[in-house]
Amino acid sequence: MFNTTDDALAWVQQRGCGDLADKMGLEFTEFTIDRAVARMPVAGNTQPAMLMHGGAYVVLGESLGSMAANLHAGPGKLAVGIEINASHNRSATSGYVTGVCTPIHLGRTLTTHEIVVTDDAGRRCSTIRITNIIKDLPPQA
Repeated sequence: MFNTTDDALAWVQQRGCGDLADKMGLEFTEFTIDRAVARMPVAGNTQPAMLMHGGAYVVLGESLGSMAANLHAGPGKLAVGIEINASHNRSATSGYVTGVCTPIHLGRTLTTHEIVVTDDAGRRCSTIRITNIIKDLPPQA
């Protein structure tokens, strides 16, 4: 699909992950089938106690896992999430959180990815697992 890893990173940066990810400040820094990395600022993504919102971790994880699944799926296919879960281990309070997404299973019809989210000090904040189903894109009207 892409000749270099830079091509895949340019594709995901140009395509984006949708309005929600944009509003949350998500930015991809690395993107291959074997490893996808993105970061998000804590500021603007906190709960009232000024801790990173647990849902923000999940948005980061789902964005990474779904885009990685779509890269694996290839042209003419669409990967969509069918299950996600997260375990939050600590709360980031400033700076950025970084998600590193790696495949657990890359099949013909299903993918499963693990996303480990860490704070600027490298401490694990959340562990997310997402499963996507791969479908044929509908015909263009």
